[in-house]
This record gives sequence, structure tokens and C-alpha cells, in this order.
Amino acid sequence: MIHGLKKLGGALALVLMLAGAAFAGKSNCITCHEKVTPNIVKDFLSGEMGKSGGVDCSSCHGTAHQSAKDVAKVSMPTEKTCKECHTKQHDQYASGKHAAAWVAMDAMPTNKIQPHAYIQGMKGCGGCHKVGIRDEKSRADGQYGSPCNSCHTRHKFSKAEAKKPEACRTCHMGFDHPQWEMWSNSKHGSIYQMEGDTGRAPTCQTCHMGDGDHNVMTSWGFLALRLPEEDAEWMGYRVTILKGLGVLDPAGKPTGRLELVKAGKVARLTKEEWQASRDKMVGICSKCHSATYAKTQLGNADQMIKEADKLMAEAITIVAGLYEKGIIKPQKGQPAYPDLLTFYDTRTPIEQTLYVMFLEHRMRAFQGAFHMNPDYVTWYGLAELQKDLVDIKADAAAMTREAEHKK
Repeated sequence: MIHGLKKLGGALALVLMLAGAAFAGKSNCITCHEKVTPNIVKDFLSGEMGKSGGVDCSSCHGTAHQSAKDVAKVSMPTEKTCKECHTKQHDQYASGKHAAAWVAMDAMPTNKIQPHAYIQGMKGCGGCHKVGIRDEKSRADGQYGSPCNSCHTRHKFSKAEAKKPEACRTCHMGFDHPQWEMWSNSKHGSIYQMEGDTGRAPTCQTCHMGDGDHNVMTSWGFLALRLPEEDAEWMGYRVTILKGLGVLDPAGKPTGRLELVKAGKVARLTKEEWQASRDKMVGICSKCHSATYAKTQLGNADQMIKEADKLMAEAITIVAGLYEKGIIKPQKGQPAYPDLLTFYDTRTPIEQTLYVMFLEHRMRAFQGAFHMNPDYVTWYGLAELQKDLVDIKADAAAMTREAEHKK
């Protein structure tokens, strides 16, 4: 009897709850925004959060904004807002390199002279680097919401959308990191395009977000640099590149930029850190290939970095020689050495060639190797590196002759 009453009571409570939800109807936010921003409402209601009934606009945007007169009071969600429900995914993301994207961009030496619209207006670097966590000052400069919506676009926040490789395309393409072009034209990408998302061909998420892990990391990092390096010859090339990046000074001593490299997670600074990411990738590749085959392919790609570094180090040394001779004058307060991180803001044509050699052609040589695209490795990478070096040698010789003529 008592058991029966409990069951009846539970059923009645469920009916009342559902009835209450039905009578509650649409929130004031939904009712208003159906007129003001109808497609946003459509996206939200078609997503899992909108369908659940347990999440409303105010869950993320707060309750201070109630009318057209107080729009400025609306709260923009951050990654911390998302963490309230998605703690596991947030914490994985926070320990990966995507979380450091804003820090890595903001650390560039000429970033502060860029137009506000370009960075905070999200029309240049900021448009992709907003996937990173920003400090309070950066948030105050431009409220663009949570970095989570870089992949789970608002207001649907679809998991299915974020799992497709096309979700990565907006940022991972173009000049310095054309991973989309490399992958989509590789055999992996070709199979995906011919057969669709059947699971046979690995996508960006297959390799970089195995089992939905939001800790996106690679062995080599964005700059393809690791320390220590057991190969003495290769380490010599790397020291020169680190000087060119300003991480080491011209005498080979660490500078303040080393801390920025650490914060931005753009290099691997311990053998264990590098190996952990490599072991993880071998495990992913081994789901389709033998471990031996995977290790061989990844090892061959490692060696492509060495070949690119050899050419890069020679070019940096040549330009550094022009500084040493006083043919190129350093900027006030800067060392007499080329700075690769000034990118297109560098002052001489030969240094413009050097930055393109590093940021475009070296990147394509090594990234193409890991994305299984031999054409990118060859014609967009190694061949262009060779051409850059020839141009730099010719320009350096001409600049030297001109300087000697003026004496």
C-alpha cells in the first residue's frame, strides 16, 4: 500500500513538473529575440541546450539586460561559463595549446603597433587567436564571448559540427599554417571527400582530439622546436634559429622571450613532454597502420624539419653577418641580429625574404610532411626554401658591395 502511494506520488510529481514546463512557455528572452534576432533563436532552440529546456539565454548572458534600453548590461560568457556544465572538456582545453592562443599572439614583438580593428576587432590575427583564454584587459577591449564558440559556433553549440574537419578550416589554412589544404589534398583527405564521414579516413579530430580529448597538443609545437636535441648537428641549426627568434641572444644566452615560448606552448622544452605527445600520436596512427609504419613515417617527417632547419640556419647566419658588419643597423634597444618574430614589420627587403622563408616555406616543408602531403613538402616547402636562400645570398652580396663602395 505504502509502496503504491510512493509510486503514485512520484508519477504525480513528474506530471506536475512537465505541466509546469509546458505552462511556463517561452522565456522573455526568447519572445523578444524571436523578433530582434530570429535566426539566433532558431539556432539555440535547435541545439541540445535549447532542446533540454534546462538552459535559457540568461544562463549564459545573465539577467541584467531586460530591454532594448539596457543592452550594454548583457553579460558575455567566457570559458568559465562553459565550465559550469562542461568541466572535463574545459579542463582538457585549458591544458592544451588552443587555450594559449591569445597569449602566443599577444607576445609577438610588433603586436602592439597593429591596428586595433586587426587584433581586437577580430579582422586579423585576433579572429582565430580568440580561441585562447584572454586576460581581463583583453576582454574589456572587445567582448567576443567564450573561446569555446570558435569550434562550437553559437548559438547552436553543436557537437556534431565541431567534430567535422571543416570546423577547423577557418583558422588552419593559408599563409603560415595551411593544414586544411595539406590534409584535404592528401590521401587521407581525398578518401574523406570521396566516401564522406564514414570513419575510414582520419580527420583533424581523429588525430588531434582522439576520443574527444580537448587537450590539443602536438610533439613539435607550432614552431617545430624542441629542447634538448641529441643530434649535435641539428642542435647547431636550432641554436641559430632560436637566436633568430630572440629566445637566445646573439651570444646564445636565454632571453625573456623564453618565458613567452613556455606560456604560449609553441615549443617542447623537455624530452618527456615531446615524447608523450609522440607516443599518443603513434597510438592514434596504429589504429589503422602498424606501429612500425607509424613510427617510420613520423620519423621521416622529423628529418624533414632538420633539412628545413639546415637551410634556415644558413640564411639567418648570412643576414646576421650583415648586422655584424654594420650594413644593417639594429633598431634602438634591439640586438644586432635579425628578428624573425617581427614578421612583415621588418625593415629591409632581405629580412622580408627571411621572415617568409621561416613563417611560410619552412612551415610548409615540415607541416606538409606530417600531414602526408608530398607536394606541399616539395614545391611549397623545400623548393621555396632553396630559392629563398639563393635570393638572400645574392641580396647580401649586393648589399656588401654597395657598403664597400660607399667607404
